[in-house]
Amino acid sequence: MNDRNEHEGIDRRQFFAAGLGLAAGTLPPAAAAAGPGSSRAPGRGAASPQRRLGGMAVSALGLGCMGGTAFYYSLPGRQRMISVIREAVEQGVTLFDTAEVYGPFTNEELVGEALAPFRGRVQIATKFGFTFDGNRPVARNSRPETIRRAVEGSLRRLKVDTIDLLYQHRLDPDVPIEDVAGAVKDLIREGKVRHLGLSEPGPGTLRRAHAVHPVAAVQNEYSLFERGPEREILPICEELGIGFVPWA
Repeated sequence: MNDRNEHEGIDRRQFFAAGLGLAAGTLPPAAAAAGPGSSRAPGRGAASPQRRLGGMAVSALGLGCMGGTAFYYSLPGRQRMISVIREAVEQGVTLFDTAEVYGPFTNEELVGEALAPFRGRVQIATKFGFTFDGNRPVARNSRPETIRRAVEGSLRRLKVDTIDLLYQHRLDPDVPIEDVAGAVKDLIREGKVRHLGLSEPGPGTLRRAHAVHPVAAVQNEYSLFERGPEREILPICEELGIGFVPWA
């Protein structure tokens, strides 16, 4: 398998945008965390079974927040999306997913505002991995200094002291994954990040990163249309105790 395991699939993604993706005015979550566990998550609404991503317990169903400000969907408006996120918390969802590139930047701001009343009850995952020209992503960039700069921006926009789960959004072919994992490891030691994640890694990349610092979660496309993770990524996750968060 190509270690740059990134599924471009424009036609498939357009299909999701048209009918199967998360509609921001509804509550079906966009991500489900796979892993052992059957305890219940807190929430005044319907309780959700829990799963573990590394050492972090999260609701089995998570909410992908990208559609609130970016990309495929008709945008619902800031206040409507905030109400959806808060209702998800009340229904027992504790895992919320965003990224600096969503917007860019505006999705993290929205998620930070929406979840401000629920500190200590929820976990926020975000992602780094790009160089920006103003508000336009222009290149992949996972150099350690870029990661640190991205984390400082994400902390500010999310209004938190620590990011619960920090993903490399996509592989940077110019930066060894050992340097990426090492940079996040340093941020974990400093208390700015709790857990390392990888989005769309190849199997070799995943093993090499995990050897530097335990990877808590892999986020890959996984659906009826895309079954690739079953070949190698899911077995590695099971072997190493890494959580799996499917999108789409």
